[in-house]
Amino acid sequence: MKKVKQNILRLLGNYFLKSAINLLCKSLKIEKINQEVINVLQRKNQNYVLAFWHSTMLLPWYVHRNQNFAALTSLSKDGDLLARQLKSWNYKVVRGSSSKGGDIALGIMVDLAKNKYSIAITPDGPKGPVRQFKAGAVVTAKKSGIPVVLAGVGFSKKRKLKSWDSFEVPKFFSKAKIVYSEPIFVNSELSYEETSEIIKKCEQMLNELQDSALNL
Repeated sequence: MKKVKQNILRLLGNYFLKSAINLLCKSLKIEKINQEVINVLQRKNQNYVLAFWHSTMLLPWYVHRNQNFAALTSLSKDGDLLARQLKSWNYKVVRGSSSKGGDIALGIMVDLAKNKYSIAITPDGPKGPVRQFKAGAVVTAKKSGIPVVLAGVGFSKKRKLKSWDSFEVPKFFSKAKIVYSEPIFVNSELSYEETSEIIKKCEQMLNELQDSALNL
């Protein structure tokens, strides 16, 4: 009986959490900078890898819902919550991380990218270091032949949670900004060293985009 009650409470909690997140996101006044990059890719039926920092992920996940995206989430309990939310936004969810299940998850993401799914990745997730770009996004692009688009995110009013990344939760009706980079194509014949340079460049560019998005 105790187990049944726990399951019922968990279901109710999940329902109200999803409802609260949807209400919060719908209340935001969202400005999209360089949105034409996304529009052009969509008109060309070109899928892509979208990369954004873990602390800012709420807005990009919401903005790109219902757009034929696959998403990588961790195998943790927090990953369980995120996976449920993303499924409600019609993401195809792949579970894994750099520390557990990473190689298998990356292989699945590459296969999905080759089959016309766009891929959403937080390159410093799931445990950091904060704003340091791991290889997954670039390697997925390199192996599948699709471009990377970086996205910086800013909120005019927000709360920062006491998490490893100081996760940002915008306040209701606040202004929000998402700033897109130009597409970055990664040649499949690049060496390990050359690929590492692209990863470093993406980290620098995403940090610059993130800083620019804070000007609201």
